[in-house]
Amino acid sequence: MKITGDQQLIKKMNKTIVLNTIRQQQPLSRADISSVIGLNKATVSSLVSELIESQLVSEIGPGESSGGRKPTLLLFNRSAGFAIGVDIRVNDLLAVLVDMEGNVIREKTVPLEDYSLDKVLDQIRKTIRGLMRRLPASPYGVVGIGIGVPGLVDEKSRVISAPNLGWDNVDLYEALSAEFGSNIHIDNEANAGAIGEKLYGAGRDSKDLIYLSIGIGIGSGIIVGGDLYRGTSNFSGEVGHMTVAENGPLCRCGNRGCWETLASEKALLDQAGALWQDHAPSLEDILKEAEQGNEEILALLERIGSQLGVGLANLVNILNPEFIVIGNRLSLAGDYLRQAMLSTLGQRSLSYHRKQTHVDFAKLGIRSTAMGAASLPITAFLADPDVSIPESV
Repeated sequence: MKITGDQQLIKKMNKTIVLNTIRQQQPLSRADISSVIGLNKATVSSLVSELIESQLVSEIGPGESSGGRKPTLLLFNRSAGFAIGVDIRVNDLLAVLVDMEGNVIREKTVPLEDYSLDKVLDQIRKTIRGLMRRLPASPYGVVGIGIGVPGLVDEKSRVISAPNLGWDNVDLYEALSAEFGSNIHIDNEANAGAIGEKLYGAGRDSKDLIYLSIGIGIGSGIIVGGDLYRGTSNFSGEVGHMTVAENGPLCRCGNRGCWETLASEKALLDQAGALWQDHAPSLEDILKEAEQGNEEILALLERIGSQLGVGLANLVNILNPEFIVIGNRLSLAGDYLRQAMLSTLGQRSLSYHRKQTHVDFAKLGIRSTAMGAASLPITAFLADPDVSIPESV
């Protein structure tokens, strides 16, 4: 039995390798796959046939001949199924429906005025159902759901603490799985954002990167060697609470001078509030004034950019990353923050450390977390091609 079990495991692993090779290097022929991964052509051909039967791979016609019969090229079927990613934010939630390659098919933003668990769950369910009602035809439908949460999420996907939502010890998986199935993944929103930018955005070509999610607070997802670094308790990345000013503003965590008290969207809004007489400004209000050349607002954005650079210098000196990606809401102000941010970073970081580090704003904008969250159930679904047989086959 052990030999049989080992053979089945090896076959499953080989099928996953073949599928991932097609996904990453398509279009490919069977001979190309054999050459790339080192399996003999007969084995590759058998595994490809099973993947075609599963409707995860399709043949698209002949490629260029190297002297004999033209090879048949293979493509990953990105429309075999879909996933939904949800980004729970402080003021709203963003949900995206993506295909198997992360292309956004539909998206929806829903305001959150009540952060109580029941109300947020109700909005999540309604939003997911709405996206599923308009689902394009596919063999597998929605294969799973991923959710990014602004707080601490343990290794069992339980939300340990989400201070901005007022949540403690919340099991979102249990609350949603009865209706939407078991392929549900809950993670910290910055971790999901890091995965989103690594797979689909600015970090595609980087093995080592830090994704900074800068909204009401500052969190980070850290990728080392292509993999997410989670820390001992799954809680890595709380860079917003590193002290950058010993006697700085009081932070919600109880400390003083945390980075997020000086360089977050909330810090910007709090400081801009003194310049508005009739209402509390939004980020959009601030950007509109900046576009119109308001000197006070431009100076404020420059100060925030400089404080952003202080924290970036610490990250560069400590971690020496290849790439730092700045995402979430504050990235919308990137054009006004960039110069002061990079200038301060250059002044405060060690020259050898910063020489190879590139800093930029998220290519996916405010979608990074939602798209990264959506990738989690896709990865889980495709990790076991043997179960990927649609009922119609």
